[in-house]
Amino acid sequence: MEEAPLASLSLTHVHYNPNDPLSYFSAWLALVPQALCVSYVTLIWASREIEIMMMFAGQMACEALNFLLKRWIKEERPKQMYGKGYGMPSSHSQFVAYFSVSLSLFLLMRYVPSPSTTHSPATFTERLLLSCIACLCAAAVAVSRMYLNYHTPKQVMVGCAAGALTAVAWFLVTTYLRRYGWVEWALDTQLAEMLRIRDLVVTEDLVDAGWGRWQERKKDKRRRKRDCLEKSQ
Repeated sequence: MEEAPLASLSLTHVHYNPNDPLSYFSAWLALVPQALCVSYVTLIWASREIEIMMMFAGQMACEALNFLLKRWIKEERPKQMYGKGYGMPSSHSQFVAYFSVSLSLFLLMRYVPSPSTTHSPATFTERLLLSCIACLCAAAVAVSRMYLNYHTPKQVMVGCAAGALTAVAWFLVTTYLRRYGWVEWALDTQLAEMLRIRDLVVTEDLVDAGWGRWQERKKDKRRRKRDCLEKSQ
């Protein structure tokens, strides 16, 4: 009996021109959404921050919206593209647009660094610069989808618009949840306490989380060493 032909897992299967360095770089940019998902899960597991959880929930809702839009519009990909599925709107463009706009909204409008809890609070200029870098990286991913002929310019622009609008809408929803105490209520539940979910990233950097305790521990260790030396003398 003949064996069934093998199928390809197209999750990371990207067509590119091996003789074109820019095409090769664009193929790597196609992996940005997968890398961001890994980053989301890693940060959620390591930090247990509810803000990151809410941002990831919005990201998944954005992906669900893209799934529905593609099957509603049913616009094909460019003729020279051999990929599967519909092309309108571009899922990569929508994904990175949501991420960059959400990150920018958080850094510029929600994040309020407190000198009392953060050792080196980021200035507004630094946060603005980081937001611009995120948007430029998102633009690079979006352009790469056209360069690789996976999407038309219209499909990419609609994807970016859908991602940005979803980010703004979700930011407004989470702002409402925060303002009217729903986030605080969720954090007081037994499940949240069991999972050690917290809400610190709004006022302190992830880099600084625990850094103060580590510095105090080192000072205490030096103090004990010094006391032991003084006693021995």
